[in-house]
Amino acid sequence: MTKKVTFMCTAFRDGFQSVYGARVLTPDFLPALEAARDAGIDYFEAGGGARFQSLYFYCQEDAFAMMDSFREVAGPEANLQTLSRGVNVVGLDSQSSEVIKLHADLFAKHGMTTIRNFDALNDVQNLVHSGRCIVEAGLKHQVCVTMMALPPGCAGAHDSAFYTQTLRGILDAEIPFDSVCFKDASGTAVPATVFETIVQARRLLPEGTTIQFHTHETAGIAVSAYQAALDAGVDAIDLSLAPVSGGTCQPDILVMWHALRGTEYELGIDVDKIRETEEIFKECMADYFLPPEAVAVEPVIPWSPMPGGALTANTQMLRDNGIMDRYPEMIRAMGEVVTRGGFGTSVTPVSQFYFQQAFNNVIFGKWEKFAEGYGKMVLGYFGKTPVPPDAEIVQRAAEKMGLEPTTLSPLDMDEDNPEKGVEPAKLKLEGEGLPVTDENIFIVAACGAKGISFLKGEMKTNVRKIEKEAPAATGTIPDNLTVTVGGEKFAVQFNGDKATVNGRSYDVSVTEGEDAEGRSAPAPSGGGGAVTGVPAPMPGAVFEIKKAVGDSVEEGETVIVLEAMKMEMAIAAPCAGRVADILVKKGDQVTAGQVLANLD
Repeated sequence: MTKKVTFMCTAFRDGFQSVYGARVLTPDFLPALEAARDAGIDYFEAGGGARFQSLYFYCQEDAFAMMDSFREVAGPEANLQTLSRGVNVVGLDSQSSEVIKLHADLFAKHGMTTIRNFDALNDVQNLVHSGRCIVEAGLKHQVCVTMMALPPGCAGAHDSAFYTQTLRGILDAEIPFDSVCFKDASGTAVPATVFETIVQARRLLPEGTTIQFHTHETAGIAVSAYQAALDAGVDAIDLSLAPVSGGTCQPDILVMWHALRGTEYELGIDVDKIRETEEIFKECMADYFLPPEAVAVEPVIPWSPMPGGALTANTQMLRDNGIMDRYPEMIRAMGEVVTRGGFGTSVTPVSQFYFQQAFNNVIFGKWEKFAEGYGKMVLGYFGKTPVPPDAEIVQRAAEKMGLEPTTLSPLDMDEDNPEKGVEPAKLKLEGEGLPVTDENIFIVAACGAKGISFLKGEMKTNVRKIEKEAPAATGTIPDNLTVTVGGEKFAVQFNGDKATVNGRSYDVSVTEGEDAEGRSAPAPSGGGGAVTGVPAPMPGAVFEIKKAVGDSVEEGETVIVLEAMKMEMAIAAPCAGRVADILVKKGDQVTAGQVLANLD
């Protein structure tokens, strides 16, 4: 007699995040979702996590509308699950108690069934209020313990005793829940540790409690980890569908079906229908750029450890900024960042903090510039890390950021923060003349200035699709080129006034005396006098232009704000003067050393 193993299909949430950096348009995947439904799948991951912000930042879509469409296609009986990050809900920063409640209420309103709720630091206090809000909203709460293997040579947390202690803390805090998940976002948890952790959890939890295990194939041991979890008594696992399976994502449903043949476990699927679904899904995603690192096992991941859901999101941003060649350095630097940062689990948002700090250590020099999230984490602003961070790093972060360490809970700090909460979001909407709805309030709270830009229609679509070859055009420049810059090859295609570089479209229509948007080109500045350039210290995109031509500035005053790797960087005036030229516009991609403005 075989045991039926429940599985959640992660293809349309974690699959998109782990392979395409979460940048997938809703109409493109709905036919595959319909096919998966018809194949008998009725448990889907349907939103939350990085797929919330990414829809506003890159897809120009409303995440709530996506969830409505998902429910309509999946049907009324499907279990639709989303991902939430405790006090951070679906953002990278913590939120006030009323915004956390609004998150649960809105996700229930828009058709979700279950919320998987985790804290990357395994700080139980960060799960108390969010868990209660989820249950009070009528949703099922899947409370989570986050896992990873420490980089080789490290010790102090992330063993079965630590995970059991965290679970005991959840029970002691009387957080209401319907099921428990052990979540290994980096795919590095050793199968033996997985087995012992599930065994201990089964002894600790009330009889009949559903236990689910989640991992990624990134380090190559996901199937072994799932088999260990099943042998230990787990009830459910997470699986995906090609083309977003394996590599940085979960094992394929078909792979796991094959691995379980001849054992006491079975998935209870119609294999032929699943194969048909995958063919439809591949057709749906055929135009999307598939990063090579998304489909490969990476043996060095345990030394980082970089989670699958963050790996391709970061490599795609490195491609955007033309510095993909620095990625191996950043992965090597990440090991030290994790080791000295207190062993928070490498899962969003902490995985992003780790990579941002590794990025800064490579670009600016070791510990010379602190990523805001990483610095605040080691200083205690997101809760208690599993072990104390390195004392030297804490001191340097405090000095560089001008912040003191804290032991206050994030929720307590956010209650007193005048920039956070429902009322500040309302005021921002009213100030921009935008409708004040619960959805818009939450969009602004979770997405900040970019949420306002989305609601005003100012954001640009940035979904990486492979453009079909344009018909040959007359002229001396070929329509299709391969350009090598710094050892990296770029596929460049021209079609009229558009150029596509590695699947990303740019406007190249420029006429004499005008820029690409038809505005008059800036006149030479200063009447021939000396000017001082304001250079970009790193590659990035122009996020905000603070000054206009003719404005006076003081030395150190912000002229332009760049964004790279989800970090904002204020570019300061190197001296006092007057703004003579602004040489970029909002949204422009710039390179390190490029002059952004001139002062005279």
